[in-house]
Amino acid sequence: MQQITNTILMIRPVAFRMNEETAVNNYFQEDIDARNFDINTKAQEEFDAFVAKLRAVGVMVIVEHDDLKMDTPDSVFPNNWVSFHANGTVGLYPMFAENRRRERREEIMTRLESEGFHIEGFMDYTPAEDEDVFLEGTGSLLLDRVNKIAYCALSPRADEDLFIEFCEDFEYTPIIFTANQTVNGERLPIYHTNVMMALAENFAVICLDSIDNPKEKKQLVSAIKQSKKEILTISEAQMHQFAGNMLQVKGADTKYMVMSLAAHKSLTPEQIAHIERHCEILSSDLTTIETCGGGSARCMMAEVFLPKKS
Repeated sequence: MQQITNTILMIRPVAFRMNEETAVNNYFQEDIDARNFDINTKAQEEFDAFVAKLRAVGVMVIVEHDDLKMDTPDSVFPNNWVSFHANGTVGLYPMFAENRRRERREEIMTRLESEGFHIEGFMDYTPAEDEDVFLEGTGSLLLDRVNKIAYCALSPRADEDLFIEFCEDFEYTPIIFTANQTVNGERLPIYHTNVMMALAENFAVICLDSIDNPKEKKQLVSAIKQSKKEILTISEAQMHQFAGNMLQVKGADTKYMVMSLAAHKSLTPEQIAHIERHCEILSSDLTTIETCGGGSARCMMAEVFLPKKS
């Protein structure tokens, strides 16, 4: 079992904007005054530059184009609706925003099969949408694939019972906690686990300040240490620069911790040195996508662990 992959699925946006349906509980989103530039064009430029950087170091990026007819402003974040597993299973997830449910498209599975990947079957959690119950893929689920531990910060987009069901289906040990951020002086749940935490092969990046419950914080730290990972802590201010939204990937010759330019700039020299003991850093400017979309580099990359057809 591997923790990281060199194959990433990314969706090129065609209708990108601030999604009014997700803004109700994604406190990272901001409305940009669009009179001075076309937000979608800017997002496409950031996307294309990011893909080019990944490909330049040997990461295999499968780019699928969004469908304009679907009007899916958040399609650039595919990791929320789908996950691809080494046993050939594809996970499909229930989405909080109705307009995000249209991102689930069969042609994306067809594309992966045409690229030589084998899909054995589907684990479909989407019927939970009928009960207003959500679990937004590897946004909500942080998977330690080697040690079979799943971490989840509960929120309106991460239901505890459904998380437990996922862990039973995929045979993961669940670690559950609540992570908060300060919004207008009030502590409110962070919408996705992968905004405050990232798991690499040998270390974890975490905003421990976001976990207000001492018992939950202790349990989380203990689970990570038991899995033989170092802990690199980031501040809440750094989390707001998307320093928690990183993903480790394999390049042609080495491993990379992939993040946005804002995240990279927010790190201290000591934190950068800590990461560079394990892998190189690859960062790209995602300002428009981060500001309007409220998500960053990790959200844009759906890892493909599917087996290749024999």
